Parts: sequence; structure tokens; C-alpha cells
Amino acid sequence: MAVYNEERSKWDSGSIKTTTLFSFVVFALFLLTVIWGLANFFMDTYYERARSQEVIRTANVLATQFRQNRQDFPTYAVQTAGANGIYIRMDTPSESLVYDGTSTVIDSGQFTEDVQHISNMLAESHTGSVSDTILGQSQGGSRLLYATGIMTSGEENTLYIIAPLHPDPATIRILRDMLLYISSIVLVASFVLAYMLSRRITLPIENLTRSATELSQGNYNVKFDGSAFTETRELARALNKASYEMEKTDFYQREILANVSHDLKTPLTMIRSYAEKIMDISGDNPERRSADLGVIINETERLNKLVGDIMSVSNLQSNNIELHKETFDIVEAARDVYESYNVLSSSQGFEIHFHPCKSCYVVGDRTRLMQVMNNFVDNAVKYAGDGKYIDIKLTRNGKNVRFRCIDHGIGIPSDEIAHVWDKYYRTSANHERAIEGTGLGLAIVKGILTLHNAKYGVDSKEGKGSDFWFELETVRKPNKKTMSTMELDRREIEEKRKEEAANGQES
Repeated sequence: MAVYNEERSKWDSGSIKTTTLFSFVVFALFLLTVIWGLANFFMDTYYERARSQEVIRTANVLATQFRQNRQDFPTYAVQTAGANGIYIRMDTPSESLVYDGTSTVIDSGQFTEDVQHISNMLAESHTGSVSDTILGQSQGGSRLLYATGIMTSGEENTLYIIAPLHPDPATIRILRDMLLYISSIVLVASFVLAYMLSRRITLPIENLTRSATELSQGNYNVKFDGSAFTETRELARALNKASYEMEKTDFYQREILANVSHDLKTPLTMIRSYAEKIMDISGDNPERRSADLGVIINETERLNKLVGDIMSVSNLQSNNIELHKETFDIVEAARDVYESYNVLSSSQGFEIHFHPCKSCYVVGDRTRLMQVMNNFVDNAVKYAGDGKYIDIKLTRNGKNVRFRCIDHGIGIPSDEIAHVWDKYYRTSANHERAIEGTGLGLAIVKGILTLHNAKYGVDSKEGKGSDFWFELETVRKPNKKTMSTMELDRREIEEKRKEEAANGQES
């Protein structure tokens, strides 16, 4: 059994639809097999047990009737024998009467051997009643013999009941025919219900598959519909989100390619132009040659920074960055960052204010964390607006210390805040103002802070400015001996990094 797959033009025996349909049909066949097996196996056994219990109940009722209303007993016994298809005999001191279902007659000796057998058992028993099962084909096959003593008015009477223990063949045939019809109906109904259910289960999956195929072909506008089941709805929601993220990433990639191409083209053009200028014009003029070479060096630095950012993102994505952790004073490191930017106060009119807390020691890669601080301050310089006012703050919060860089500039639109940490992302302000950058800085920051298990975020309001921050857990101040060792280790790390950077430039 298989379901036809239109797309593959063949029967797909491994599909969910086929598996579901086949499983339900097999389950229905299993149930029917069990029912038929139980019916055949227990038909006789159950009938014998039920028949035995029914005979005992009937005997108790007949005994009660005989004691309470002996005159009407023959009529009741005849009716009981006819209704239940049993042989009833009552032996009194004066006579032996048989109730055959139609009338009361004198015993003709039909079950003489059975009566004698059960009578002997009753005589040997001390319970007042006995029963026995006779197996065989004689006298109608297997049967139940039952005898009980009844005392009335000082007289001892004996009630005998003989009941066949095999169902009527006609009844069995009718029951089996009825079971056959029921089985056919159940099997057809199971097949129909299984097919409908398998269709209902697989339809949303097929819809999701078609939409996923369209998405793989570059159609980001496709919508995933997973109606019918909670699981498929959740899957559709996840796929819709993935489609949106893919579209966004594709947009950012195209934009970064355009930005990087532009950023590469401009310094390369400048380098070529000034190199030709030196060759043709200013080569013999030391002053002009020196100025032109300065431009070339600056443009080379721009290229070096761009390539460095791209390599940093690549290394972070591949977990190829080795952290050189140490215990250091983050307030001192933040002060070094502040002093490196404080020159802008005189050269470009920026007001940068440093608000430190008491010394706080953290464990981390000092150089990488200072790179994060530099990036935050660099962004603040770019987006500080006309006010050119920046605050650098360090605050203690229990066992944690938080570094904050606050500008009071253009801020970030609320619908863009969640994406500022994405690769290639640059805020819409970049399209309104000529702000240099590749959109990789905050992605690098995110990677570094994630490696440090640090909390980080940004609070911003459009037109009010932005507050970029990260938070680390503090540790105790190390002793002087440990600090001396860490200082030596830091120097070795710095030298190693310089060598790696030089090797990278040569390659």
C-alpha cells in the first residue's frame, strides 16, 4: 500500500501519508483478528461458564419456588425449562417428575445415567448441592449436571438440572455472519477514516514543503501556513521568521558588498592617484612628497581596518579567536580608552566626560574588552550629533560592574534597536549622513562579549541619544605577586599579538 506522489510521479512508500494510512489499516486488521480469535477461542469456554452460572441461579430460584409455593411449582418449572432449554427433574418421596418445557411428565429414563451419577455425588457430598460437567458426544454432547437437596415438611426432595454446554449451531452461525458483516464495515470505515486523517496530517506538511521549495529558490515573500495542528503552526511560524531573517541577511549582505566595494574603491583610488602624483609631480619636492605619502598612509590604514573587521567577524563566526584572560582593573582600562579619545575634545570640539567608580577587577581578555569599549565610544563619536557630548560611565551593581557609553545624538529608531548587533547592519542614519563604517563593529562586539558570557545591550530613543553598555562580574583584587606575574603575561600576549598581526599583513 502506498500513496502516489504527483511531484515524483511514483508511489512513495516512505511518506507520512502512506505510513499513517498503512498503520491505521494494520491496526484495524489486528483488532479484527483479535476479535475473531477471541470469539472462536472463547465462544465455547465463555458459553460454558455463563451457562453454569445461569444453571446454578435457576436451581436456587426453583428451590425457593418449591419451598414457598409447591402447588404452582410445576407451571413455573415448565416455563423455566422451556425458556432456558434445560432438563429439570424433581424427585420426591412419592414420585419423579420431569419438566420438559411443554408439560410435566413422569421420568422416562432419558438421563438415567446422568441422574444416577450426580445423585451418587450428592450422597457423598456434605454441601447440599453438587455439579459436574460431562464431556463427550453421547446424549447430545457436553452438558452440566446439577443436583441439590430440598427439605420441605420433613421430607427430603432432590432437584436435578441437566443443561447442554454447547451453543446452538444455528445461533453460532448467525453470530459469526453478523461478526463478518461488522468486520467488513469496520475495515472499510477504518480505511476511509485513516485516509482522511492521513490527508489531514500531511496536507499542512505538503504546503510547508511547497513553500520551503519556493523559499529555496529565492522567493522571500512566500508565507508558510501550518494550520490544523499546533506543531505545524509552530513550524510555520519558525519558517516565516527564518524567511524574514534570510531576506534581511540577504539585504545586509548586498548592502555590505556595496559599502565594502565603495570603501575599498575610494582609498585605492586615492592611493593610486597620490602615487602617480608623487611619480609625476611632487617626487622632487620633499614637503609636497611627504604630504602625499601621508595621504597614502592614511588610506592604507583605512583599508587595513576594513580588512581587520572582516577577519574579526570571520574568526568569531568560526570560534577561531583565542581569549587571553587575566584579572585586571576595568576602571583603569576604561580610563585608558577615555584618554585615547580625549584628544578629540580639542581637535574636533567634542565634550567627553569620564565618570568612574571605585576600582573593580574582572576576569577577561583586557585587549578584547578595550576593543569593545573603543567601539562603543567610536559609535558615540559618529552619532553624537551637533552637541558632541559623550559620557563614559562605570557603575557598580552588587557583584557586577557596568560600562556605559552614552551619546546625546540622533538615537536609534525603535524598530531598528533589535538589529543593531546583526552583521552588516547600519542604522538608517547612515543613509542620511555620510558616516563611515562597514556595519561589522557591533557584530564583533557581540561576539567578544558572548565569549566572555557578559550581559550587554542598548537603550536608545530617537532624537535623544543611545546608551550602549555591557556588564561583567567582579572578582577580588589580586595580590602584588600575582599582579606582577599578570603584567609579564600581558606583555608576552601583546608581543605575540603584534607578531601575529605582522605575519597576517605579510601574508
